[in-house]
Amino acid sequence: MTRGLTVAAAMMALGLATPARAQEGGLHNRIGPNLPTPSLTEPEPPAPASRTAATLSLAAVFAGSDKPLRSGLAWRIYEDRTDGVKPPIVARSDAPDPSFTLAPGAYVATVTYGFASASKRIAMAGAPVAETLKVNAGALKLSGAIGDARIPAAQVAFSVFVPIGTNSEGRLVRSGVKSGELLRLPEGTYHVVSTYGESNAIQRADLKVENGKVTDATLSHHAATVTLKLVAAPGAEAFAGTAFSVLTPGGDTIREAIGAFPQVVLAEGDYVLIARHDGQVYTREFKVESGMDRDIEVEAKPT
Repeated sequence: MTRGLTVAAAMMALGLATPARAQEGGLHNRIGPNLPTPSLTEPEPPAPASRTAATLSLAAVFAGSDKPLRSGLAWRIYEDRTDGVKPPIVARSDAPDPSFTLAPGAYVATVTYGFASASKRIAMAGAPVAETLKVNAGALKLSGAIGDARIPAAQVAFSVFVPIGTNSEGRLVRSGVKSGELLRLPEGTYHVVSTYGESNAIQRADLKVENGKVTDATLSHHAATVTLKLVAAPGAEAFAGTAFSVLTPGGDTIREAIGAFPQVVLAEGDYVLIARHDGQVYTREFKVESGMDRDIEVEAKPT
């Protein structure tokens, strides 16, 4: 045999592989039998750029002027949706000139000033936006008086209505408005009802609210406070636990009260007082004059 065959045969006799098989076996032993063969992969595409948020700056002015609104504001930012779903609020603020950081998209900015409001659609596209909303509104400031004397705030309250057609009290805007309170309203004409006390001392007025102005109005009442008493004689001590009824001359009940000397606010005019005590009934006619607070005594004697 040739020397080449002798070498090959000798290597096989010693349990050695041929050079080609030695390389294959060596690679197999170094990597291991269960690992996949390495392969080249394409680089992953870069992640899409994130949407850039930007600042929305807002302010409010009275319509028809550049006079800014600096108090009493409530801002809300809604998503502008067209799928019929109620849009969620994405931001809110009570600041006079707020700023919001918003992602690109369509929004509706709304500002309320008491019962008045304004809104505007806004598109955000990654750049700062500044908008000014115009609010058509003014305010009412109410108080009550008898002659030149101001009625204490705790004793008078107001209800404000929007007239509809010939009905002056067509739609209630708000009841229980306190004296001196600033009631912010859309521009227009309103019907105001002022109630002094808890009986029939009521005054009404139609007031106009102008854009950017405060309408300060005092409603004048013609009434007085009377103290009801049942006594054995004029100036004597009042009987406790007496039930009183105040009626008009026509018999309509205006007010009922129980006690030794309850106080009642009544509009000026003529009245009949009925006092009931220990199964007995006593009556008296009396007159109320505006601004003249006084005691009304009923004597406990047979009529």
